[in-house]
Amino acid sequence: MTPASTGASTTVGAVPSVSLPPSGPSSDSRMTPGGPGYRRMSLALFLAGVATFALLYSTQALLPLISADLGVAAGEASWTVAAATGGLALFVLPMSALSERFGRRTVMTASLAVAVTVGLLVPFAPSLGALVALRAVQGAALAGLPASATAYLAEEVTPRALVTAIGLFVAGNSVGGMSGRVITGWVAQEWGWRAAVAVVGLIAVGCAVAFRVLLPAPRHFRAGSLRPRVLVGTVREHLGNPLLRRLYAIGALFMTVFGGVYTVIGYRLTEAPFGLPQGVVGSIFLVYLVGTVSASGAGRLVGRLGRRGALYLAGGTTAAGLLLSLAGSLVPVLLGLVLITAGFFAGHAVASSAVSKTATRGRAQASALYQSAYYIGSSVGSTVGAMAFHSGGWGGTVGVGLLAVVGVVGITVVGSRAAVRARVAAA
Repeated sequence: MTPASTGASTTVGAVPSVSLPPSGPSSDSRMTPGGPGYRRMSLALFLAGVATFALLYSTQALLPLISADLGVAAGEASWTVAAATGGLALFVLPMSALSERFGRRTVMTASLAVAVTVGLLVPFAPSLGALVALRAVQGAALAGLPASATAYLAEEVTPRALVTAIGLFVAGNSVGGMSGRVITGWVAQEWGWRAAVAVVGLIAVGCAVAFRVLLPAPRHFRAGSLRPRVLVGTVREHLGNPLLRRLYAIGALFMTVFGGVYTVIGYRLTEAPFGLPQGVVGSIFLVYLVGTVSASGAGRLVGRLGRRGALYLAGGTTAAGLLLSLAGSLVPVLLGLVLITAGFFAGHAVASSAVSKTATRGRAQASALYQSAYYIGSSVGSTVGAMAFHSGGWGGTVGVGLLAVVGVVGITVVGSRAAVRARVAAA
């Protein structure tokens, strides 16, 4: 998109010693759909996305069982999710700086190795405090994945294929979140929550090994500097860009909805009037397949409606799902979850790919800031959503989600007005 169409400059100010995709003829060697290495790269990052979300949210579907086993309330148990996403949010920017210096593939490999190791220790946590601490370390380790992955794609994939490529990575997130929850639900029903998170850890080990074997070596990475002054300058440039600020806020608000809904839904479905067993509750997360489709189709959606049109549609779909989920019978609740999931993953794929397109310099830091805002939204959503459920039932959680969607729409309206002013000024 041109600056006029976005309402902000598409170039973030120059910062020395920050990696850039090469210009000129060498850009022709970047990967394209159907070209050499593209399929291996797509599968590798898809598996990285699977491992990331499976580990990050491994306890989310198990919160009722954790509450019962450790004798804690929903709000306290929700910290096993919030600690992981909070750790990721805090460490994603430092990890992105390491990826600028040591390379995207190196940092992603190391991050997965540490995260899966901690994942194998989580089942042996003796108390809620130990469990929360391990989950925080796990989230911090996983921080090396999201920003480095999107920066890798921005450097190694042609611009026209970028939204689709990032959509596939996000689709891996959805499959990881779904499979982790479905598997843990049925395993926990038979052998308890500790066995369930152990199984997720073993699956993540397999994904990590396959990722390292499959991912092509980067061809367009240029090492940057670890000097704090350079990092601060890059971050300042990104935060000074109005479009990037709006995209960061949109990512955080979408994830507030998603984190709140999926942290609480297990409690709602195991209680009256539904009273579903844990295995069935875990299977509810099969609706993540809808997210896989909507995320991978985000590029086509932007092509038809434009970025802001796609965000309006994603927000409206999410809001409709929230309202539908208020029903007292199971079928409309499930349909509501389908709409919430589709809207969230589409909105996330559109916003995150727009960040990579907008920031032509310091892409890892630009993506890291988005991921930090995104996972802060997850931590806020899971904690506030659980508190709202405790005090006001499912309607309280839905109210939090609707406020977040209103925020998404409001920010997108601001972007639309900025685009109009830019076109008038350029005329």
